[in-house]
Amino acid sequence: MNTKISSAPAKSASHSAVPPPAALPVGAPAGEAAIRLPARERLLAAAHELFYEHGVQSVGIEKVIERAGVAKASLYGNFRNKDDLVRAYLAARHESRQARIHAKMSKHAKPRDKLLAVFDLMEEMFREPGYRGCAFVRASAEMPADSSGREVCDAVRQWTRDLFAGLAKEAGAVKPDQLAHQLQLLYDGAMVSAQMDHDPRAAGAARAVAAQMLDAACAKPKRR
Repeated sequence: MNTKISSAPAKSASHSAVPPPAALPVGAPAGEAAIRLPARERLLAAAHELFYEHGVQSVGIEKVIERAGVAKASLYGNFRNKDDLVRAYLAARHESRQARIHAKMSKHAKPRDKLLAVFDLMEEMFREPGYRGCAFVRASAEMPADSSGREVCDAVRQWTRDLFAGLAKEAGAVKPDQLAHQLQLLYDGAMVSAQMDHDPRAAGAARAVAAQMLDAACAKPKRR
């Protein structure tokens, strides 16, 4: 349940840890918070803003460089190409989401409550200004079939399924893998609904259904 994806480019042996995307406030000009960050982190912060808002295909390298306020050589000194930058952007988002989910679950002791806390976090995400849906779903729809970023998106989905399956098993579900697949469908649907309908309450509705599904999966058969 702890899939780790490196956001560092393959050709470099050492890079500083990637800060969470929030390290650079959305819309902050390059001369403010960004100036205190190394070039690589500034590029990732700019990619986070631009790729999530406009799409990974619509935003060109020059726009990212302009927003980051770095020289073009800095980009190619840290990333092999745009595909490498997109992969690093997605990996950083995955790490950030993992951290938020673990932090939310840590407030609970029981597996059932931990699992439902994932849906509680969803509502917080849906209510954040600028929410535009799942970054991984959106990127998958745009990236070429051979893009290295697809590996990250696949790993994200596997991590989510493993998380649900592990918690379902701990909670006493008879068929945890089957339930995990169903919960992921519910999770995905809530994100699409919140984006399309502009209604963060989709998370609460999904949470209620998840609770019913989990309770049913863990219910012991009645003796006759």
